Amino acid sequence: MLNCNLLPGKLQLTDLAMERAARVFRNAKQSRSLLTDDQVLSAVWPAAVGKAIAAHTSRLRVVRTILVIEVEDAIWQRQLRTLEKQILDRVRLFTPDLALAGVEVRIGVPRREPQKATAPTSSACEPLFTAPFNDEADRIQDPVLKKVFQISRRKASA
Repeated sequence: MLNCNLLPGKLQLTDLAMERAARVFRNAKQSRSLLTDDQVLSAVWPAAVGKAIAAHTSRLRVVRTILVIEVEDAIWQRQLRTLEKQILDRVRLFTPDLALAGVEVRIGVPRREPQKATAPTSSACEPLFTAPFNDEADRIQDPVLKKVFQISRRKASA
């Protein structure tokens, strides 16, 4: 039924399900008002190119009639450029109503991971002078020797 030139191996059940879903979107009169071209393309993308390629692409857009694909590095960019015709054929197979003339592969900007918020600390209770974080004296277990080491270090630096 489908010709898989892009990735070796047999066609999986998800590909058939995505093809059916694409047909439903194509035949539904309201689908154009509910979903944009980019959303339809993102939905069928893993079935069209396979999970391995879809995992290394981050953002898909349709700009006029060009499919713009963002990848994580130059190696993936080079690999997908060699597969442009096959990618275009597969995407057209899943979304025939989408008018695509070509493919452009770009290196995407690395996304920053969300960072955990921290509570602000009160600076009123903090001492004016704090010891460096990686102090050599912290590794000395004996408190007397530790104090002797700190005093001799202060004398040597003065």
